[in-house]
Amino acid sequence: MSLTFHWFLPTYGDSRHIVGGGHGLPPGTAGGVRPATRAYLGQIARSAEQLGFEGALTPTGGWCDDAWLSTAMLVEGTERLKFLVAFRPGLTSPTLAAQMAATFQSSSEGRLLLNVVVGGEAHEQRAYGDFLAKDERYARADEFLQIVRALWRGKTVDFDGVHQRVQGARIPHVPSPVPPLYFGGSSAAAGPVAVAHSDVYLTWGEPPAQVAQKLDWIRALGAAAGRTPRFGIRLHVITRDTSEAAWAEAQRLLDGLGPATIAGVQAGLARSESEGQKRMLALHGGTKDSLQVYPNLWAGVGLVRGGAGTALVGSHTEVADRIAEYAALGIDEFVLSGVPHLEEAYWFGEGVLPILARRGLWTSPLQAATVRSTGIPFAGAAPVPAGP
Repeated sequence: MSLTFHWFLPTYGDSRHIVGGGHGLPPGTAGGVRPATRAYLGQIARSAEQLGFEGALTPTGGWCDDAWLSTAMLVEGTERLKFLVAFRPGLTSPTLAAQMAATFQSSSEGRLLLNVVVGGEAHEQRAYGDFLAKDERYARADEFLQIVRALWRGKTVDFDGVHQRVQGARIPHVPSPVPPLYFGGSSAAAGPVAVAHSDVYLTWGEPPAQVAQKLDWIRALGAAAGRTPRFGIRLHVITRDTSEAAWAEAQRLLDGLGPATIAGVQAGLARSESEGQKRMLALHGGTKDSLQVYPNLWAGVGLVRGGAGTALVGSHTEVADRIAEYAALGIDEFVLSGVPHLEEAYWFGEGVLPILARRGLWTSPLQAATVRSTGIPFAGAAPVPAGP
């Protein structure tokens, strides 16, 4: 078994401190001292590629730059890295979305992954002209993805649903390969849509017992529907040579969060309709008290950031241990980020990935690509230093 690791592209800006934003927070909430220029995002993408990450997630929402355009501009500057593009079904036609994905696959030589984000915040959706209620958005996503999947099979589609209607829909060419769909959601309405369409079901970083319950829920729904999705998790990381250094960094980030900033962000997130966001908020309760919610799992990020709000914090060995614990539950894809994204990619890539490789939990895609191209089993295999 080889776990898969993805990094993150901060298309809202980056900083040496936690940058706010995410999940329904208004435009202008985010924005770091490092602007999200193509040059800086390119640095992160190339570093992630060189370190052995499989892909990089690009977020979507009113608080960040457009995901499709941002990632399309980075394709030429990378060679292998895949792009996990977050998009919202219903904000464009399913035919156009299917066509965009096919174009991206052709231009990138098959490096597109898609993260379906139905949208958990009514006020943010209304800013885009979408006035459906939350459960209706999931029903629309189901119809949307039925059409997209049919178009990707080369079908000419006539569809007359409650939320989507197309006649004679067809795209010039089908994507090769078909982009895998990543899908999250913790509400009752999300589960059936996720198992019907997702290749990878994503959860945010809750303690393992809570993650296990969610995975069991999806497994049961999948068994009833005859589908077996893979599982992924979205986490931040703070990993250092020693546990003390990692927790000192977490404390430094926490010290940079003023009470007024926390209160303002928490007031905004409190109106969230997202079940996943409510679960994130419940981990920390909006205060700086008791933020370690499980060994090496820290909820401090969620004080000022919507969406995924927990980080794995510890020595490289401790972080590897927690990853192995999540993997034992059935998680095989990890979508990670750090502060700042450029430097933390190196801390994780040079500190944690070699440990996972020694344990047989990870094989570098760089090594696999070299073996495929040369036919020599040991070609490109860098020596791994001894250690835990």
